[in-house]
Amino acid sequence: MADPSLKTKWSRHSAWADILTASPSDAARPCGVNVVAREGLGVAGIQAQRGRKAALSALVKMRYGLELPTTPRAVRDAAHAFVWAGPGQWLLVAEQKESFAELSELAAVSDQSDGRAALRLSGPNVRDMLAKGCMIDLHPAAFPSGAAAMTSIAHIGVHLWRVDEQPYDRPAIFDILVARSMAASFWSWASASAAEYN
Repeated sequence: MADPSLKTKWSRHSAWADILTASPSDAARPCGVNVVAREGLGVAGIQAQRGRKAALSALVKMRYGLELPTTPRAVRDAAHAFVWAGPGQWLLVAEQKESFAELSELAAVSDQSDGRAALRLSGPNVRDMLAKGCMIDLHPAAFPSGAAAMTSIAHIGVHLWRVDEQPYDRPAIFDILVARSMAASFWSWASASAAEYN
């Protein structure tokens, strides 16, 4: 454990610091893709211990009021999302950093809060923009509200899910997590891909 008396001159920086910049907007031309950096999130990888998945599900239901998804889905409330990451595995995304220690009795818990960079993408052209680099079908018939996927966009590993509950014909809203070390590369692709819509 680190000695709390040790001081460092390092300061905390957003994963998007010096990467994201505000775009000039033209009131006469609606914005086709909206991008919001999601800062201060708590992110943890959760993997159920062998034979403890049912107990973990019960604990999550009791503590968060959510059912752990068993397929590529995301379930969420106002403060937390559990996103499927494989059989017996999930990402827990909290709106604020917090301790996930109570889950560690039933699961391997890996805090990834400082290792991930998060964006929320929306707008009428968001699917068109993502289609330029994403190999999965994001049409609402194939990727409805709550759907989740671990995939790549422009050869960068991402975890994405739909957070909206919009009707079929309305624009979708996607949350995307990338490795912090890939934030600049992802933004280079995303800003170029969205340029024609903004």
